[in-house]
Amino acid sequence: MARLKDFYKNEAMSNLLDRFEYKNVMQVPRLEKIVINMGVGDAKENPKFLESAVQDLATITGQMPVVTKAKKSVAAFKVREGMNIGAKVTLRGDKMYEFLDRLVNVALPRVRDFRGVSENSFDGRGNYALGIKEQLIFPEISYDKVDKVRGMDIIFVTTARTDEEGRELLRLLGMPFAARS
Repeated sequence: MARLKDFYKNEAMSNLLDRFEYKNVMQVPRLEKIVINMGVGDAKENPKFLESAVQDLATITGQMPVVTKAKKSVAAFKVREGMNIGAKVTLRGDKMYEFLDRLVNVALPRVRDFRGVSENSFDGRGNYALGIKEQLIFPEISYDKVDKVRGMDIIFVTTARTDEEGRELLRLLGMPFAARS
């Protein structure tokens, strides 16, 4: 079992149960899934960029990504409906907890001038979105083999009903939120 999953079951659940005074253990918010999305706008000129992004995502997550396609044609961006424009991975279970553990303890501290992540990126329903500017913060990615630095969006989907519950859940799981000023 993943170290973070074990911590959630043994300690975080009881802390959340006490803090929010739930009547039932099933009301305690939990992490449902983590979705990692990488948009590759350059793929319309060179399909190799998309293959490189898919390989990077597979290396980071340990799971094969799904290629995403454009839903609409947009002339200004020279994109037609059905064109490959990105890749995404949905992590659940042990892989999800292992990825979160690596993100919080290894990758985020490697960000230059890191002071914590923003608390303002909750959606109103307890889900959190985090943007990363470069894939090089993950130690699995070799700097020499990267053709282009790409960013990614990481979405944490929780069963929390409010942002406060979701924030407390992620804080207990080790998310380094920036100090309020």
